[in-house]
Amino acid sequence: MPETLTDLLAALVRLDSTNPSLVPGGAGETHIAQFVVAWLASRGIPAELIEAAPGRPSVVARVRGTGGGRSLLLCAHLDTVGTEGMDAPFEPAVRDGRLYGRGAYDMKAGLAASLLALEDASRSALRGDVVLTAVADEEHASLGMQAVLEHVTADAAIVTEPTELGVSVAHKGFTWHEITTHGRAAHGSRPDLGVDAIAHMGRVLGELEALGRELATRDAHPLLGHGSLHASLISGGQELSSYPERCTLLVERRTLPGETPAQTAQEIEARLARLGADPQFRTEHRLTLARDPFGISVDAPIVQALERAAAGVLGAPPAVIGQSFWMDSAFLAAAGIPTVVFGPRGGGAHATEEWVELASVEQCRQTLTATLRAFCA
Repeated sequence: MPETLTDLLAALVRLDSTNPSLVPGGAGETHIAQFVVAWLASRGIPAELIEAAPGRPSVVARVRGTGGGRSLLLCAHLDTVGTEGMDAPFEPAVRDGRLYGRGAYDMKAGLAASLLALEDASRSALRGDVVLTAVADEEHASLGMQAVLEHVTADAAIVTEPTELGVSVAHKGFTWHEITTHGRAAHGSRPDLGVDAIAHMGRVLGELEALGRELATRDAHPLLGHGSLHASLISGGQELSSYPERCTLLVERRTLPGETPAQTAQEIEARLARLGADPQFRTEHRLTLARDPFGISVDAPIVQALERAAAGVLGAPPAVIGQSFWMDSAFLAAAGIPTVVFGPRGGGAHATEEWVELASVEQCRQTLTATLRAFCA
């Protein structure tokens, strides 16, 4: 079993854990979950597998405290996005202090740091429990995190997604919407009979563009800026010589703490209602998925403990940041677990060249260890 941080991270990157919900035929999390369990067992740390769906396991491990202390949960995800366009994505290469490979940055480095911090906890005689959750399917529907939360809880949590060694206390959420306009199919030579569903969708797009501009005029979140909206996918029509009877648009709305799915849906409904004066305009709208934004007070005990630990490791106070992308931290917070995000430096998440700065992974590990020793003492 790998002993050093670099060897451990390289071993994790060699394991293809492409999310099969994103890439048909992807390897999934089985092999990497089994590796994590075996690595922990070699350190005397018990772990179990929790399957959210067949072939989609997550790992839960626990270092039990002596009693009377606060518990802390470390969370990382096992899955990665696909590898199209990459050369040798599962052959980790170290160059100039960086380790390259799919998942190195997002987020096997955070997983490696968490594993080593859990090993450190096993040697620390803490009063509180330290829990590791290495979850499946974060890159798609977070099936793993939702399943794990049926079995574990803690007094606080740290998600080790990349933060460039900043302390992340907020991130955006999102809602997905499906809008359909209905026309009337007819031969292209009979405008008297046809109603153009695609042209009607053009009116919808105009209203959504106006809503996007309005969002940019609202009060900005101090760390996240403004909410936003964009048209993602559109389809419609039957053939070139016919009036289209149907057009479907998929929309994504990025949300800020305090914004709810019901609110975002109502905003879109209000815009569609403006178009209803035309008796031929018919539309349907439904909310298809919602993921909550995340935020925690900088005064929360876990945030304060992490900031102090990071300052001691880094030699200066860490930046307090927000992030635009969604993470499993929102599920942890919704379960009533105060949560903060902290992870290493790197680049190329979801890109064809992905890398992580190895020194920052070690700093992340040291910060996690210092935090759990303070929080769970």
